[in-house]
Amino acid sequence: MEHAINNKTETDRPPYGILAVLMIGAFIAFLNNTLLNIALPSIMADLEIEAATVQWLTTGFMLVNGILIPATAFLIEKYTVRRLFIVAMGLFTIGTLVAGVAHGFPVLLAGRMLQASGSAIMMPLLMNVMLISFPVEKRGAAMGVFGLILMFAPAIGPTLSGWIIEHYDWRMLFHFLSPIAGVILVLGAIMLKDKKDKVNIRLDLFSLILSSAGFGGILYGFSSAGNKGWDSPHVYLTIAIGAISLVWFILRQSKTDRPMLNFGVYKYPMFALSSAISMTVNMALFSGMILIPIYVQTLRGISPLDAGLMMLPGAIVMAVMSPLTGRLFDKIGGRILAIIGLAITVGTTYVFSRLTLETTYTQLIILNSIRMFGMSMVMMPVSTNGLNQLPRRLYPHGTAMNNTLNQVAGAIGTALLVTVMSTRTETHAAEIAKEAMKGGAMANGGQMTEAAMAEMQQQVLTKAMLEGINDAFFVATFIAAAALVLAFFIKRATPMEDPIEDTKQENMMPKLAKN
Repeated sequence: MEHAINNKTETDRPPYGILAVLMIGAFIAFLNNTLLNIALPSIMADLEIEAATVQWLTTGFMLVNGILIPATAFLIEKYTVRRLFIVAMGLFTIGTLVAGVAHGFPVLLAGRMLQASGSAIMMPLLMNVMLISFPVEKRGAAMGVFGLILMFAPAIGPTLSGWIIEHYDWRMLFHFLSPIAGVILVLGAIMLKDKKDKVNIRLDLFSLILSSAGFGGILYGFSSAGNKGWDSPHVYLTIAIGAISLVWFILRQSKTDRPMLNFGVYKYPMFALSSAISMTVNMALFSGMILIPIYVQTLRGISPLDAGLMMLPGAIVMAVMSPLTGRLFDKIGGRILAIIGLAITVGTTYVFSRLTLETTYTQLIILNSIRMFGMSMVMMPVSTNGLNQLPRRLYPHGTAMNNTLNQVAGAIGTALLVTVMSTRTETHAAEIAKEAMKGGAMANGGQMTEAAMAEMQQQVLTKAMLEGINDAFFVATFIAAAALVLAFFIKRATPMEDPIEDTKQENMMPKLAKN
């Protein structure tokens, strides 16, 4: 008789069939994000909406994730993997169908929110199943395969999206995903048969409200800063409300016997360090994900398909390296990998801060591929090393904490770098325009034609935006350098003794013997 996943001991054979279903579900959810990025300009044109509006398809997705992920630790403890997977994949499938038939922005946004609610449950669920399915000495390789599958999504996502948009309506992106998501939902319902003893825990509703206001407020505030500016009450008031709610939430969790999100995971130094490095790297990572497409499509006029193809080699490098770094992690630990990977990341990010309008397409491909090679040696080894130090009972809280804070870091990184780019573009535009006006007027005897003026303004805007993008990459270089400094303090982690867990395992032994 098959053991329950939740009662699994580390001597059992890992449930490869269940892991395969969960990984395919996570892959589809991850692919969905990379597909939509290149489609945003087409959606803006078709629905006749502004950039400030369409960005909510991304920001809204992050908001829902930030609000729901903290509750996943409770959900994983309370319910079976089968039930959570069916709910998560069901929500994602319904959201994909709704978005595919949307002819107005509100309906499209509602579909994206439903997709996000399913995705928020899927990723922590998969991570938790993997942690309890493999012993510490084999987790690196397992996480490497996990990384390979998830990195394959951004490898094909932009290129596939660019091809679909050039040949079909943007809604085809959702029509393409719907039947695949439906099949995975049915397969999961058939294959997942885990059991779980009834757990008598209840969700602390007030903690959920505080968590939603805390993480949601911070995410919303930082995400709005790029469009509204840091001096907008809309921005700083929501961040202030979010910060106060988050502090209240943390204090409440520290005083309850069954916290919704256990901040006690930060008592374990390697987990705390890995969390800090992951958040910092995520902030730097967004510089490439956001700034490179702006540079390539807006300044260089490269088509969506060619822009997607440009990102393809880097994503493939990251996918291929993922299982290799996983095996290396099992042998040599995360410290050396993280130091080498972050040194490469810092160097390539700095080179990206020296872009010109003459930088060739080939140079961009090579530089992005080297940067992704560096990133592949950081993310999975660092997070796995931190989770390895946690006692088994804290795995759901550790994965939920990592996922939540990575969303927050991503939003903060996005807002910071977009704001740097915007403000520096304005500053450079004023300086360049002043010089150009002076030079142009002198060349034309104090007079400039309207055509000459229009051409000059276009050149000024192009040069100013290029300098703004370079300045944002320069800031990202320092962010990545901060993560590199932290990486020198990494030590190989082993699970800490946990009296609560040991007692719990002793009580479970007769139950396992009966299975």
